[in-house]
Amino acid sequence: MNKIINVIKQTELSQKELSQLCERPKINFQEIFSTVEPIIEDVRLNGDSAIRKYTREFDGAELQSITIDPEDFDAVPEDEVKKAIDRAMANIHRFHSAQHISPIEIETEPGVVCQRVVRPVESVGLYIPGGTAPLPSTAMMLAIPAMIAGCKTVVLATPPTRDGEIPETILYIAKRTGVSKIIKAGGAQAIAAMAFGTETIPKVDKIFGPGNQYVTAAKMILQNSDALVGIDLPAGPSEVLVIADEHADPSFIAADLLSQAEHGSDSQSILVIPETADIEPILNELNRQLDLLSRKEFARKALSKSFILITPNIESALDFSNQYAPEHLIIQTENADQLVERIDHAGSIFLGPWTPESMGDYASGTNHTLPTYGYAKMYSGVSLQSFQKFITVQKLSENGLRSLGPVVEILANLEGLDAHKEAVTVRLKKLSK
Repeated sequence: MNKIINVIKQTELSQKELSQLCERPKINFQEIFSTVEPIIEDVRLNGDSAIRKYTREFDGAELQSITIDPEDFDAVPEDEVKKAIDRAMANIHRFHSAQHISPIEIETEPGVVCQRVVRPVESVGLYIPGGTAPLPSTAMMLAIPAMIAGCKTVVLATPPTRDGEIPETILYIAKRTGVSKIIKAGGAQAIAAMAFGTETIPKVDKIFGPGNQYVTAAKMILQNSDALVGIDLPAGPSEVLVIADEHADPSFIAADLLSQAEHGSDSQSILVIPETADIEPILNELNRQLDLLSRKEFARKALSKSFILITPNIESALDFSNQYAPEHLIIQTENADQLVERIDHAGSIFLGPWTPESMGDYASGTNHTLPTYGYAKMYSGVSLQSFQKFITVQKLSENGLRSLGPVVEILANLEGLDAHKEAVTVRLKKLSK
């Protein structure tokens, strides 16, 4: 066993112990909720003044204005950065534009026509975490599909710098994607402001974006409150699971594990590898590359809570991955393409030796806002459809009602819903005259 990360042999585990490996680190939501709820209530009651107070307290910024209009700024990053952002935006736009779903119209039986039409979510709030560095990648991942969907009001919230400014890269992306308003606030207070609205901040219908445990708690509380707001998906700490075989490059494996571990001490990096592979070169690479990281202490703590699982074969590795349902799944095996059909649960999959997870985080075109904490079993990552609603429409002709009406009368009568039956009967009587 190497001190940097736990090494576990599947053959030495019971089924119960194997299932326990899939359990994420417990989050004390009761404690977090008790911290977040007073902030939410303060913002609901006091609006802008509460936002100013919390931005001063948490971000060290004294705000003159809480919101800004991106159109008022001509922010252009330095040329190299601008070109990188533009290229990433083009790929994200291309991939999400291809996700348009055509309206459906079908005659289920003669005279009975059913449709499904698409409409954008009218107003959306995009949360872009700040902290140690701005995240222009998240601004792109959320603002671009909102723009493609045609959302009328797009509000972007992100913590300001200590001098009360918004990073130039965020301003540039916001302007290019038609963001309506930027809120200079982060944390639970920003989520509450978008959910309820304030004197200067519009209320939104749905909130998107990752964040720390307080942001996540605020989203969870508000979607079940009288704020009447939806959220994109539940999210916990970031995670990656790498499936590799003896053909994989140890330096690539180590780099992929560390790229998640550096997110924070609560991240989880897992390697699942068959016993035919030698893990010593991988452990050596982990140690070597870890020492080169600026965020090595975060990564070290994350690795101490992570593990390498040695399985009898690749089939067992795939089974474990489906049981774990990772946010990011990297497959570095000789026949990676052929294994995709075996994957049932994952937020996003990265195939082969030349596809680091970082590509999806920034520029390949797929969205990096993904389900974590095992939610990949029942949630998809953010997509164009996340910013859309689907409305069904139906129309019956006279003949359609004559034919299908008696069926509905029987079923309504079966359920004891007299008025439902009568709504059909009164029309059938009219047609029989």
